[in-house]
Amino acid sequence: MEATELFRKVRKIEIKTRKLSQNIFSGQYHSVFKGYGIAFSEVREYQIGDDVRLIDWNVTARFNHPYVKVFEEERELTLILLIDVSGSESFGTRVHYKRDLIAEVSAVLSFSALQNNDKIGAILFSDKVERFIPPKKGRTHVLHIVRELLNFEPKSKTTRIENALQFVFNTIKKRAIVFVLSDFLDTEFENALKIVARKHDTIAIQVSDKREYELLPLGLIYIQDAETGETFWFDSNDKQALKNYQLWWHSRQLRLQELFQKYNIDHIQLHTGESYIEPLIEFFRKRGRRF
Repeated sequence: MEATELFRKVRKIEIKTRKLSQNIFSGQYHSVFKGYGIAFSEVREYQIGDDVRLIDWNVTARFNHPYVKVFEEERELTLILLIDVSGSESFGTRVHYKRDLIAEVSAVLSFSALQNNDKIGAILFSDKVERFIPPKKGRTHVLHIVRELLNFEPKSKTTRIENALQFVFNTIKKRAIVFVLSDFLDTEFENALKIVARKHDTIAIQVSDKREYELLPLGLIYIQDAETGETFWFDSNDKQALKNYQLWWHSRQLRLQELFQKYNIDHIQLHTGESYIEPLIEFFRKRGRRF
């Protein structure tokens, strides 16, 4: 993509998603994602009513007067975007590709985190980790992530979510909010997901295109797998073939939902050509009620 075209796309996404994050999602993000612990703040002189268990005996001995430790909620969070950039994300039949939707949603989440003064990092993956952008703060950093999402060309077309999850576990030491953005066509990642979900607050955002689960009766269709390059003919006028395909897709979705429920992972479903605002608002609303 040429530099001027890339700049135009980045600017367009920034204007739209920053406005959304400021007007809609920022307050909800702040209320839903709270600090993950209590951090030491300072010491002060003991006052009547203070818990004696909080007395700092070293400082007390030094000044010959009781002092207590003061703690406060740890507010700074780290947001990690685990983003699928494999070949299947370059599919789309309804105005946008799946990768375009992923980029826009990632920008909304990033600007919401920015409003909360949190760090944002990104891990772009296919069947391996293609690019790691360490967590930092600031608008410039967020725009860098958006540019990468719009312009990045992966070295591999296939997907292996397990490898990306293992990288998160090994690299991100402090508890973080991890959004996994993928179409989840690869489903062999349960063990890695279980380990990451124990350590981090993990949310799955599944991005699909309508033509992936609702095939039209258009006769004989020549289909190519975007990840493996495999090609085959499919008779979409064959009612039994269409029914079998829909049953396969439905059972696959049920397995995914059961997997996410098993490990207490929120699952957000988004579709190309449809607004992502309401699903995200509903996610924040449910999280707010739960916490």
